[in-house]
Amino acid sequence: MIIKSSLYPEQQLRRRAMGWAVKLKVNPEQVQIKRLPGKWGSCAPDGVVTLAEDLATEAEDFQDYVIVHELLHLKYRDHGKQFKAMMNALVPNWRDLEQSSKHSTERQMDRRGEGA
Repeated sequence: MIIKSSLYPEQQLRRRAMGWAVKLKVNPEQVQIKRLPGKWGSCAPDGVVTLAEDLATEAEDFQDYVIVHELLHLKYRDHGKQFKAMMNALVPNWRDLEQSSKHSTERQMDRRGEGA
């Protein structure tokens, strides 16, 4: 039996992000969902994590990759050894997902006529 959530996709995405924040023991100042052409998420120095609204339509493992990536920037500002070690531990297939994110971003840009 499939249970449909009564939450809007953006609400589900925010809830998923907050679940990961608890696991990672980070406290984002805010998690916002916005239109982000050309990227899936960002993490500002003031602790505001922004996720692309169209991320809500992607597969859950890809959502987890983006969410964990952005939340880890609350602990590690760059993509150094510690950051990558945490990504490996939390999202073991993150490198494959990262590759697919590049391709899906290119596809989105091509559809809008903004890509090469």
